[in-house]
Amino acid sequence: MARLVANFLARPGWPSEGQTAFWTRACTLTAWDSMRRSSITAMILVLSSVTAKPAERYKAHPVKKYVKNTFSPFAVLRAGAGAAIEQARNVPHEWGQGAGGFGKRLGSAFGKHLVDNSIHLAVSEMRHEEIGYRPSGKRHFGPRLKYALLSTVVTRKTTTGKKTVATGELAGAFGSGIISRAWQPASRRSIALGFGSGGITLGVDAGTHVLHEFWPDIRHPHRHRHYRSSRAG
Repeated sequence: MARLVANFLARPGWPSEGQTAFWTRACTLTAWDSMRRSSITAMILVLSSVTAKPAERYKAHPVKKYVKNTFSPFAVLRAGAGAAIEQARNVPHEWGQGAGGFGKRLGSAFGKHLVDNSIHLAVSEMRHEEIGYRPSGKRHFGPRLKYALLSTVVTRKTTTGKKTVATGELAGAFGSGIISRAWQPASRRSIALGFGSGGITLGVDAGTHVLHEFWPDIRHPHRHRHYRSSRAG
């Protein structure tokens, strides 16, 4: 599955200007939809992911990063938050309520997370793609926002530093969304729901990248204002 998705996306000419514009808009809309539908999960995912400096994320060893991102307490917390939301929505209804229903939803959420990260690592290593968020280095809000959203589907080669389609991230999101249908009840086993789950994952990733980009400004607003004043002077 991961190799098929990677080969499909890694076609010559990606990403073109038109495709860049399309994916920027798509990521914006998907991020908004995911925040609207799963705001608690998204906020926990975003806030827990800013505990390390963004520059350290894409420079760290991929396997170490995989282990940390996959089995950290924050990963369990994110899975728990997702399970709690699905419990409140009673989705899927076949799993019922109570501790038994929550346990099934928690296991499903963490299993999807495990599959997502595993595919992401495998495809990224195969295609020599950076894993993690690289800060834009830009100054103005608009270009920085566009860069952060676009980084969900565009990354850089570890070998050349050139831009390329983030096949690892895309394959992980959609691959885990489809594979997770295998342990879902019959009412949730459609391919469409699998792709929808992958879209929500990408939307949350886009929101995470936006906060990664602007978190230093939020955390140290006085330092940022001093920097802008010195550049203007």
